[in-house]
Amino acid sequence: MIEPDATMTRVGEGMQLSHRGERQAARQLFDEVWNQIGGDSGDPFHRCALAHAMADVQDDVHQELIWDMRALEAADLITRERAVEAGVTSQVRGFYPSCISTSGSAIASLVIWTAPGSTFRRVGPLSGRSATMATPGW
Repeated sequence: MIEPDATMTRVGEGMQLSHRGERQAARQLFDEVWNQIGGDSGDPFHRCALAHAMADVQDDVHQELIWDMRALEAADLITRERAVEAGVTSQVRGFYPSCISTSGSAIASLVIWTAPGSTFRRVGPLSGRSATMATPGW
């Protein structure tokens, strides 16, 4: 039997806060755990799970995308052995669809369509504009 992982237990607690609508409390808990695991130099399994959960509680889409990218970067570093140690019975590649989906959603919210079937342009920190989504004219 796999022993409960204290870090994953705390991530679960943060997710429960989020589901109850307590996003700020969840962010605070996730931030504490992130610091405890060593941030970007911590265990990739913990970083992936925590960053993926942290992305979901961001109010700013730019921060959401930063956390999504952290989750993807960490997923690249998770070994099969580490996943098995954590009790994951599926392939590590099973982490990617959810991480990619949420990062794609964040990216989509950072673009404005300029015309149906044409190109898009970035908004946000690179252009100095806020992240909004224009309604396409189709």
